[in-house]
Amino acid sequence: MQELSLQDRIDRLEAIEEIKQIKARYCRFVDTKDWVGFAGLFTEDLVIDFGESTSSPRSRDEFVAAAARHFEKNLSIHQVHLGEVEIIDNTHARAVWPMYDLVEKTSDDSEYVSHTGWGHYTEEYRKENGHWRCSRTQLTRLKRVVLGD
Repeated sequence: MQELSLQDRIDRLEAIEEIKQIKARYCRFVDTKDWVGFAGLFTEDLVIDFGESTSSPRSRDEFVAAAARHFEKNLSIHQVHLGEVEIIDNTHARAVWPMYDLVEKTSDDSEYVSHTGWGHYTEEYRKENGHWRCSRTQLTRLKRVVLGD
């Protein structure tokens, strides 16, 4: 196995930091309802695997629209914790993010169920036009607790 040059190591660290920023923005954009910013975090060919999803989005635009429908009229708190980011090559990476979320129904006309939960996001990233974007996201729950409304 060939040892990486100093520049290669610096490039990997920069990639890891950019990917960490993407996931931090994911949480902030959902919770502040910045759907334009949220959409910009993903590749156009995003693959979504959220088994608990009732809308089963199949594209980036469907995913963003579903998030907006679910969270627009509700209070949400999303947190991710120290992620494991692996740089595969200059344009591909993957990561696992421990997560916590809380969603509280704040509107009588919302059909969303209040809940809190813990689990992991398992994601893939691709560098396009000089920027990293999430190209695949999967949510696996370890525990989900439905809250009384």
